[in-house]
Amino acid sequence: MKMACTFLALIGLSLAGMAPAAAAAPTRTTDLVGNDVSWPQCGKTLPAGQAFAIVGVTGGLANNTNPCLAQQLVWAAGSTGGTAQPKVALYVNTANPGLAGSWWPSSNSYAGTQVANPYGTCGGGVDLACSYMYGYAKAYDDATIRGVSNPGDYFWWLDVETGNSWQTNTGLNRADLEGMVAYFTSITSGGAAGAGVGIYSTANQWGTIAGTVPVSSPLGGLPSWLAGAKTLRGAKSICSSPGLTPGSPVSVTQYVSAGLDYDYSCH
Repeated sequence: MKMACTFLALIGLSLAGMAPAAAAAPTRTTDLVGNDVSWPQCGKTLPAGQAFAIVGVTGGLANNTNPCLAQQLVWAAGSTGGTAQPKVALYVNTANPGLAGSWWPSSNSYAGTQVANPYGTCGGGVDLACSYMYGYAKAYDDATIRGVSNPGDYFWWLDVETGNSWQTNTGLNRADLEGMVAYFTSITSGGAAGAGVGIYSTANQWGTIAGTVPVSSPLGGLPSWLAGAKTLRGAKSICSSPGLTPGSPVSVTQYVSAGLDYDYSCH
């Protein structure tokens, strides 16, 4: 009996020693994650308790508006915080359709502003100067006519995907995105510096659209938001992937679960 009691006591100690490890497993569910939403979620029940939210301003194209933007911004304002990301950020679709688009610039002037164009004068051709102006104009529209109040208060992500219209010349596409960055970083709020800008894409899509980004490009060093993961674990792992441009930190990664986009803050 004494041996049996000793044996049982040893089992008890062993089980007691195992208890903390068994209890630690559920802590994986305590990771703070965010969600990104846009026009595909119009009329649908949105998740609750998100740490941060990234709301689409455009409705799938670079020249239209998310019809549910106002409602989704109200939802996003309820984000709980607790990560390195702002509680609410925005993203916009991007494109470079050239003359196939519904509008294409023919000068360096837009909305009454004469734009300092690093590529020279836009005369209406599908070239670097006009691509830059197209990007500048789309960013101007995103910030001023789509219903965003105080655009300088937000961080803006450029959604760069092959599903939108692009030129085969990657240099033209880079100029277009540089124009967008130039406008967004010129917006100020309360005397602060311009709005922050980052890039959302995958390595493959980014390479196809933008090619190799020179170190001198304004796209260099912008934070990256990487898509492509299928699980939270996968999203965490791609935090260690290279950024999309030279010197670009991977700030956010995305994964999909039950038809919703979830986002993990890498920092």
